[in-house]
Amino acid sequence: MCTPAKLRLVFGENDVRKLVLPSGIPSTLQELKSIIQETFSIPECFTLMYEDMEFGGQCFNLDSVDDVQDKCTLKVVQTEPITLNMVAMNRSTLPTESDARSCSSQDTVGLTPVSDTYLSSDSTSSGSQDTVLLSSSETTTSCRSQGWPTKFIVPTFSFDTELLLSDGNKAYQKDGTLLNNHRVTSSVLETLAETIFCYTAYPTGVQIMNVVEMLIEKYPCLKEPGSFNGQYGWQQRIKYKMGNYRAKLRGSQLSCPELEVNQKRKTNENPTPKGFKRPRKAEVNYLPPFPFGETGESLEKERLDLLNEIRKKNNKNIIGEKMEKTFSYRRTEVVKDCPAVKDFMERWPALFCESEIKNEFRRITTISLERTFLEKLDFYTPKLLALFEMKGGVAGIRIRHLLDSLSQQEDRLEDRRDVVIRCLLSFLGESAEELIEDHQDVSRDMIKDTFASHVMKIIVLSRSVEEEDASRSDVIIVIEGTEVLLGCKNLTNACLSLMGCIYSLNLSYPPKLRNTFEVFQKIFLGLDALKFSPKVNSLHRKLLM
Repeated sequence: MCTPAKLRLVFGENDVRKLVLPSGIPSTLQELKSIIQETFSIPECFTLMYEDMEFGGQCFNLDSVDDVQDKCTLKVVQTEPITLNMVAMNRSTLPTESDARSCSSQDTVGLTPVSDTYLSSDSTSSGSQDTVLLSSSETTTSCRSQGWPTKFIVPTFSFDTELLLSDGNKAYQKDGTLLNNHRVTSSVLETLAETIFCYTAYPTGVQIMNVVEMLIEKYPCLKEPGSFNGQYGWQQRIKYKMGNYRAKLRGSQLSCPELEVNQKRKTNENPTPKGFKRPRKAEVNYLPPFPFGETGESLEKERLDLLNEIRKKNNKNIIGEKMEKTFSYRRTEVVKDCPAVKDFMERWPALFCESEIKNEFRRITTISLERTFLEKLDFYTPKLLALFEMKGGVAGIRIRHLLDSLSQQEDRLEDRRDVVIRCLLSFLGESAEELIEDHQDVSRDMIKDTFASHVMKIIVLSRSVEEEDASRSDVIIVIEGTEVLLGCKNLTNACLSLMGCIYSLNLSYPPKLRNTFEVFQKIFLGLDALKFSPKVNSLHRKLLM
């Protein structure tokens, strides 16, 4: 088990805070910065400095987590965005909205706006020079930095639009007059499209509803006449606006892999193209563009260098940097080619360890896998145990047997978490045997031949009570008959690591375990928590009571 750590963070002369790290100091500097950003809700443009005792406590830039010790002091220094001049496409070459309306009906299913910082910088044109603001981290990558917010913040519109909306609200409050101005509607839709794309390229219908609700709440004068809640017309407008917006971007010279991957032509042989690729599990960076100045050939060279680096000892920092740099190249391979797990492991062996799986999950979703999962699990454990005790029927019998076994053991946090996971499966009406396979006093070599029959399974190898260290178990994750992760600390850690593997490999949840994985994703990780299935929604409401 990792040793917990505490850090003293100095944000300013009169702003000093404490950061508690239950899982110990992260293995990479990027992960540490992500934890600080999420915990204290600060902008991503900052650097860290540490106190070097060899120089009398003077501060130096932190380049490696090796310089971070328990109870040490770090200084958080906010940095300004770096201005970078690049040859960008002349906006006058973009197709007009009327031209874009000829897009296929398939493209209007989701909604997606696009910000220039997310588009690949590889594409250039002979147009005018534009000035683009990039943070220090964006000079090497164009990934999104945050997922869909719990409450959508309506952006600020152009000056003249804001004046008209302000006058419209005053008229609405006075006598209920609604604003009907085509120029205002067009401006609002354009700005909303750009803002939404900063979060996702293909938002869901629920997310569209969230946008409309916040828009009408701020500007009630925009209510749709004739609609029972004044919102239906705006939902349809945003839906079709986003389809047109995507088509406009595809027709430009800017490169956006998220859109290009679905640029399929209808033919007589294939009139309805299938295999539409878009985020299904609230992935924020589903298919990001290559880093600035990189190509597929240069990133393939980085991959080959990575194969050499993993053979060296004490090389975690270099491996982490190369994994970060090749993230977009790896996602392109996963999403477009859908390789078998075994083949992908041969190409990217560095990915298949606990630390890198967690880092990959953070790159895809922008949140910390282990910290978020365990915090939410521990937070809901008291209410979950109370619900488990009230469960009746056959599932209740199985649950009480597990709870009795827990009461007979020492009250260890890891054991309690494992029992809650097992009870959760039964509580949701799903078989624990579909996910977990337990073996007592059996070595891995003895059951290795049975792995080929498993599509997705967690293998728990327990030791007998007579052994010295009987409290420990060897936990293995098997996907598509291949051992993906070995030596997980416990069942809970294996479950969260399995979630990391599913996201990293772009896999679907097993149909017989869809409720359990929905709880993992939406309740324990808070991803796409705007809509639940009926059974998970019932559990969620009980947990909030």
